[in-house]
Amino acid sequence: MGRLATTEGLTGDQQQIIELVRRFVDREILPVAGELERRDEYPTEIVEGLKELGIFGLTIPEEYGGLGESLLTYALVVEELSRGWMSVSGVVNTHFIVAYMVLRHGTEEQRRRYLPRMAAGELRGAFSMSEPELGSDVAAISTKASRTGDGGYSVTGRKMWLTNGGSANLVALLARTDEGAEAPHRNLTTFLLEKGTGFGETAPGLTVPGKIDKMGYKGVDTTELLLDDHRVAADRVLGEAPGRGFYQMMDGVEVGRVNVAARAVGVAHRAFELGVAYAQERETFGRPIAQHQAVQFRIAEMGTKVEAGHALVVNAARKKDSGERNDLESGMAKYLASEYCREVVEDAFRIHGGYGYSTEYEIERLYREAPMLLIGEGTADIQRMIIGRRLLEEYRL
Repeated sequence: MGRLATTEGLTGDQQQIIELVRRFVDREILPVAGELERRDEYPTEIVEGLKELGIFGLTIPEEYGGLGESLLTYALVVEELSRGWMSVSGVVNTHFIVAYMVLRHGTEEQRRRYLPRMAAGELRGAFSMSEPELGSDVAAISTKASRTGDGGYSVTGRKMWLTNGGSANLVALLARTDEGAEAPHRNLTTFLLEKGTGFGETAPGLTVPGKIDKMGYKGVDTTELLLDDHRVAADRVLGEAPGRGFYQMMDGVEVGRVNVAARAVGVAHRAFELGVAYAQERETFGRPIAQHQAVQFRIAEMGTKVEAGHALVVNAARKKDSGERNDLESGMAKYLASEYCREVVEDAFRIHGGYGYSTEYEIERLYREAPMLLIGEGTADIQRMIIGRRLLEEYRL
């Protein structure tokens, strides 16, 4: 096999893109990730390099200035980026979800307005669904968008956990509108909000207070978003279709879960590399610890889990690319890959012994980053609920 997490059946273009990104990670990300992470510094130079590679337009069709690649290609790119530094894949992920939603659900005018600039990385996306009191109950959103006399909307509320909240200048935001539907989720609408970058009041009635301090997943800015009578024109409703926001957002979350699963595989792959390398260098009782059976058992389990997580990611991505529903497959991939990632990172941490606790060793950073994958794009428990319900649908008596 030679290398874990390889993928059969890729085109020449896909192989070239993956190899290009892998070299970029080894050359431009791994050498600086530790220092940037310790300073909680936004990876500006890395982002500029990703722009040059065309990563921000990877899945945007060529007619809008992108590369027109598949979700599978994107997932494999995310694996490579996360192997270098998970925060870099976070910079790309919400941008990708917003571009996907505009392409899939936007009007042609909205596609022409946003996608070419998104492909170039000039316009960068953030995804805003969660709220401080919301958790996973999306239908309970309280941020309110009220109609104004000119036919637009006034949006007021408080949003939470925006990845790229400060650096993005286009936010896909879910708010409650009055569509007169009895079911709460049918009164939700997605808005495309344009704002300035940075912190403070970045548009009239729209404030990004500052970065949320986090245990890991540093460098990428995670923020709140405060809205107070923020005015939005009617043509900034995604697809100009009020009341369709829940379905649009859930479609975006499906591809987002593939992304999080791919991130988990990338982080686990890096932890495996670090653990295997250290086990061959560190000696105890007169020989490398890799020769001890207990360590070999850990290595065997780590490699198997990386392979299993990768296989689930590839399956979920290919299912979505075929145009089929993939909430079951993406839920399985996100659930198992994130759980396996935590276990692989912990095994690599144990192989490092006391040195794993030192900030001089990369595994310490991975140990703090892995838990985020257990909760991002829906917790493990939510994934199990989704998986269970879908399996009962498929196997109903």
